[in-house]
Amino acid sequence: MNRRLMDRSFYWFCKSMTWMALGILLILIFHICRQGCEYLDWQFLSSLPSRSPEKAGIKTALAGTVWIICFTALFAIPFGIATALYLEEYAPKRHPFVRLLQINIANLAGMPSIIYGLLGLTIFVRSLGFERSILAGSLTLALLILPVIVIASQEAIKAVPDSIRFAAYAMGARRYQVVLGQVLPSAIPGIMTGIILSISRAIGETAPLIIVGAMSYIAYTPESIFDMFTVLPVQIYNWAGRPKEEFHAIAAAGIMVLLLLLLSLNFIAVTIRSRYQRYK
Repeated sequence: MNRRLMDRSFYWFCKSMTWMALGILLILIFHICRQGCEYLDWQFLSSLPSRSPEKAGIKTALAGTVWIICFTALFAIPFGIATALYLEEYAPKRHPFVRLLQINIANLAGMPSIIYGLLGLTIFVRSLGFERSILAGSLTLALLILPVIVIASQEAIKAVPDSIRFAAYAMGARRYQVVLGQVLPSAIPGIMTGIILSISRAIGETAPLIIVGAMSYIAYTPESIFDMFTVLPVQIYNWAGRPKEEFHAIAAAGIMVLLLLLLSLNFIAVTIRSRYQRYK
């Protein structure tokens, strides 16, 4: 009787905490939408930043965010998946180097993002001479999300039943054919989950990009990976710190654009994951 009562109490506690967190989130989103809907229009999306709230827009920050996220995904996703495939399908499990590598990957996944900013400043900006460019920012964020992609991809590959591998080997398939033709497609749903989480984290990062060189004001949109840039979180922070109330409303509109961009990318990733789960 006491055990049943404890189970039921724990169930209601978890349920109440879930609804409370959802309620707080909805209140925050409602407040942001109510404050920023007035400024969210085509003029806001297509205008450059300005010192006047009526003329200020988010074009350069939106373009910089798209550039940064696209190249971050281009650098991080292939390397992350390839590393996970090597560690799970090829590397000897008990080798000291492999164990050391696994420990370091787990430690890097929990490292503060500002450390990656200092690393990117030292390596990409100063040592390699990329200066304060989109390339340097993308490589820094790629290092930031790479451990998350590797760990999530490893767990997804581990979840693939060995019977799939043995059946492919029994049909005469070579190892690379088993890995690319059977294991990887079966692990795609779990891998996409890790990619969604990592890209979502990269979109909202500010500290490493400020250290690498994200500007608070740029009067032009980037045209190459070697151009200077700004991103939505930096622009929102800049507006929120100004004394005029109109800039606070513009910051709320920028948050709405950031949320819409994040939801769009997540929708694409979830669609890909669902399609692979359907044909799994």
